[in-house]
Amino acid sequence: MKTKLFDKAGKVKKDFDLPKCFSKKVRADILLKVFEAQKGIHLQAYGAMEGAGAQYSASGISKKKRHDWKATYGKGISRVPRKVMSRHGASFNWIGATIASTRGGRRPHAPRSGKNLFKKINKKELAIAYCSALSGVKDVVVFDGAVLELKTKDFKKTLSTVFGEAKVWKNKTIRAGRGKMRGRKYKSNAGLLFVVANEENMKRKGIEVVHVDELSIKDLTLNGVVGRLVCYSEKAIAEIGGRFK
Repeated sequence: MKTKLFDKAGKVKKDFDLPKCFSKKVRADILLKVFEAQKGIHLQAYGAMEGAGAQYSASGISKKKRHDWKATYGKGISRVPRKVMSRHGASFNWIGATIASTRGGRRPHAPRSGKNLFKKINKKELAIAYCSALSGVKDVVVFDGAVLELKTKDFKKTLSTVFGEAKVWKNKTIRAGRGKMRGRKYKSNAGLLFVVANEENMKRKGIEVVHVDELSIKDLTLNGVVGRLVCYSEKAIAEIGGRFK
């Protein structure tokens, strides 16, 4: 498979041969499977606090015994465990507590912090997933190494010359609707992914820069689906080719 190598001005320098891993068959099923399995790498262990849902401050739990003090038997109410808020003689003001169906009660199957979030993946499936993610990009864009040394102003010009009006830069907007009240006020697009060799360095605001050794399925795909805008440096292509022979 061939593509074009662009210079620092955004002009075609020469035709460029890509490694075989860029022309493999795209296995969307294996790609999504590996993406879901690798989610745990980026998650933090979490779980419910011990004793959560049983920390009521009112005293006493209702009894079910008949003809007994502080019993719920014979009062025409359910057998839900209750906490006493106040009383007048033998008349109690109580509220359901402790169990999952009551307000402030425990969760029926709360998450546990000891859960293993990491899943093993077959080596062959992992290789197929990586090759699928690399091959799923419609037009592979490769830049000369001189692009990395450009000033930000010139770098933006080069990208606009090559990609045109495509959504290259990461953009954050305020979400419409109730999501703003629920901890997801902002939403953003993925932006451009620029893959560089391990010895190369580049920092650019508005795009994501990743070294070849740190490249993952999460970086190359959009939630496990091919189609992210990706470009590579010339040396990065050589390193990727050596990694997936």
